Amino acid sequence: MTDHTPQLHAAARAQDGTLLAYQRHGSGRPLVLLAGQANNHHWWDGVREDFHTTHSTITMDYRGTGASGKPGGHYSTQLFADDLIAVLDDLDVEQADVYGTSMGGRVAQWIAARYPDRVRRLILGCTSPGGPHAQERDSSVRRALSQADPAASLHALLDLMYSPAWLADHPGPYTTLGDPGMPPHARRGHLVASNEHDAWDVLPRIDAPTLVLHGDQDRLTPAANASLITARIPQARMHLFTGAHHAYFQECRDRAGELVSAFLADPAGFPLPEAGHS
Repeated sequence: MTDHTPQLHAAARAQDGTLLAYQRHGSGRPLVLLAGQANNHHWWDGVREDFHTTHSTITMDYRGTGASGKPGGHYSTQLFADDLIAVLDDLDVEQADVYGTSMGGRVAQWIAARYPDRVRRLILGCTSPGGPHAQERDSSVRRALSQADPAASLHALLDLMYSPAWLADHPGPYTTLGDPGMPPHARRGHLVASNEHDAWDVLPRIDAPTLVLHGDQDRLTPAANASLITARIPQARMHLFTGAHHAYFQECRDRAGELVSAFLADPAGFPLPEAGHS
């Protein structure tokens, strides 16, 4: 699908002066889309336009990625949350719907907990609460991703992101395998930010209506984390996608888009505690 809606590419400044590139497409109520670890806004290519009948979509190149600044120092999911608020301030957006996947879901947890007035609806996809309460990935997954051979590591990541059947029908290119232009210090910073994330204690403070989405075959971020988050956030709903790996939002694009759009329109239309399994 070709997106012919108006586009804005601009930049804001973080509290520490770091340049933050952002992109706004479409018109309507703002919907923030947050990408995964070590990825820029292209994570959402081919998906964001699904929401443009009702929303404008806002993406951000995390510090260290894309056209944003790439400073040294300590990166964290709380810092990324503060960066997103700087972007919304630059756009004069007082309140938005927020949809974060993978590390973006970790960032979204902090946004909703620390800036409750800025979040109308919250969607958390293929993500984790972090910390000692989270369900960690298997050690075999960590070994596969840390192989010295870059080609072998990339192949392992593909297998974690997508099911074999989906890969067979979609030969690429893929937009979720990391920003190739990241300097090593920024890539390490993103890894630290994701690994150190722990929002367990603040999840009960989230008062935005929340939808939790996950592929039930996700080994990169085990699907058990979806239940943990759903039980921790008041009035959260959950939906699991049968057979989907980590990138359910692409693999189950039609169904996921329908569910997100329906939830944004009417959260009360989803039963508690779970919206189902498809």
